[in-house]
Amino acid sequence: MAKTVGVDLGTANTLICMKGAGIVIRCPSAVAINRQTREILAQGMEAKRMMGKTPIGIQAFRPLKDGVITDAEVTAGMLRTYFQHIGALSTFSRPIVVASVPHGVTEVEKQAMEEAVFRAGARRVSLIEEPLAAALGSGLRVTGPKGKMIVDIGGGTTEVAVISLGGIVTSNSLRIAGDELDAAIVEHIRTTRGILIGDMTAEELKVRIGTVHPDIDRGSLTVSGMSMQRRMGVTLEVQSRELYEALSPAIEQIVATVKQTLEQTPPELSSDLYDFGILLTGGGALLPGLARLITERTGVRTQIAKRPMESVCNGILRIISTTTDGDGLLRYRER
Repeated sequence: MAKTVGVDLGTANTLICMKGAGIVIRCPSAVAINRQTREILAQGMEAKRMMGKTPIGIQAFRPLKDGVITDAEVTAGMLRTYFQHIGALSTFSRPIVVASVPHGVTEVEKQAMEEAVFRAGARRVSLIEEPLAAALGSGLRVTGPKGKMIVDIGGGTTEVAVISLGGIVTSNSLRIAGDELDAAIVEHIRTTRGILIGDMTAEELKVRIGTVHPDIDRGSLTVSGMSMQRRMGVTLEVQSRELYEALSPAIEQIVATVKQTLEQTPPELSSDLYDFGILLTGGGALLPGLARLITERTGVRTQIAKRPMESVCNGILRIISTTTDGDGLLRYRER
């Protein structure tokens, strides 16, 4: 019997859930391949640890950028391995797959996602937009007439959407999210200190001492880098205040997108948003001070979902586990 599988294939992380089992895989969206044969040598956390450290014959990278697939062959191979690992794909069975996609992607990018999932071994595929899945996964009742606003900040995109009656009323998608914030930290350290740090070091700084509100100070952290002048390895102590300065320009664009979406919301739903507030999901929701900053800038109460990094996958799980919530939300293609 075919198993039903949900896939949240994000730029930074991949989460896979299965009907009756919950979330069964959580890992970075990273692979390491042989450059000549393109055989997958490692994936997930093992591949992420290899990024920036591989010899000439091996390439470790993310097969997605800004929420969309950049290497369909490798993405399909990665998903196929996961499907086999959880027992959803075998000689006698092919899974039914529900996968999430950013709201702002083109039809071509949606087709690329479908094609990658089919190549991974799926028998039937349906796509659901990430803001809708995130709202469902956060426990919101999206089928009612009351408007709800979701701000989903992932690794490659930030999705801001107002949802009512089971659909997206108005939305904006911004290709500024976790990866862009890491790049901003790298650039800030390079220009202010003359020291080059890696993306993984920037991510560590963001997670451990990052802040996006001027009143929040999380201390300092010592990391390693390379002096651009001497071309030698050095250590440096980075202050939380420096990260606030590095992250502010990108965060201001996210806040501006939230304000723009509020302005575009029909008057009939605006009062609902002020009553209910704004819900933050995705890994970016965990940035200290972000909810407070959005509240201050918009005048709308902003809160963080209970498990923001799992919101989209939990939403897909809710859809595939109950017929009521899935009615009208899924349109399958078969192969």
